[in-house]
Amino acid sequence: MALLIVNEKTCNKDGICAAVCPMGIIDFVAGEFPAASADAENLCIACGHCVAVCPTGSMSHRNMAAEACPPVQTDYHLTSEHCEHFLRSRRSIRVYKGKPVPRQELKKLIEIASHAPSGHNSQSPQWRVIDNAAQIKKLAGTVVDWMRWMCQNQPKIATDLHMDRVIQRWEAGIDVFLRGAPAVVVAHADKMDRTAPAACSIALAYMELAAVSMGLGTCWAGYFWASALSFPPMVKALALPEGHQSFGAMMVGYPRFAYKRLPLRNPPVISWETAG
Repeated sequence: MALLIVNEKTCNKDGICAAVCPMGIIDFVAGEFPAASADAENLCIACGHCVAVCPTGSMSHRNMAAEACPPVQTDYHLTSEHCEHFLRSRRSIRVYKGKPVPRQELKKLIEIASHAPSGHNSQSPQWRVIDNAAQIKKLAGTVVDWMRWMCQNQPKIATDLHMDRVIQRWEAGIDVFLRGAPAVVVAHADKMDRTAPAACSIALAYMELAAVSMGLGTCWAGYFWASALSFPPMVKALALPEGHQSFGAMMVGYPRFAYKRLPLRNPPVISWETAG
């Protein structure tokens, strides 16, 4: 089957597909039909831009037929005011209801996040979901063990991050690591994949934003993620695939409280290039 399939009955020969192709592998001459270049098979990253941009739905890719790709719903588009309000109203949630998140909801959330951009369309993030309360509590305890190790072996870093106080709060019965969240989602990928750190971070950010629309709240699990990078007991507990590394983790659950105001932030620091 050819890499690119053009419906010559509906193609209007506008060359838009060639213009947007990030790899430049669609040949186009005005008045003729677009076609895959000679090296397209080796260079195509299957991003789907050519399929998505065609105004007549005339372009299909071997991996995605035009009719399999849902059309963009322009009436869903946010105004700039709606977008600003949505982004400013998002809060990191650290207090959750004692209610589990159905796995189909978590799956939907991850499916949305999988549409995040990734370098060279690597789509490298994979996902480890922990939604067992006992296991989450055990993992939080492993983070404490890591902090105690840090206090003994990396005292300056531990002091700078006030780890001794965090440990005291844990010993007082307060979980500041995973906050009693009903689910923890870990984004992981091949540690040798150079696109993985950014791809996983962006995908988690997508998940964080999408969660709001589903009535869910999230919070980046920084302490947990830091321990997962190199602390052997945590690495063993997560049991990621061979050669994989965690590139971020997020708590997910139903918020116990609703926020009523948009807090202020420092003005952005911007520098503009001046004309030479």
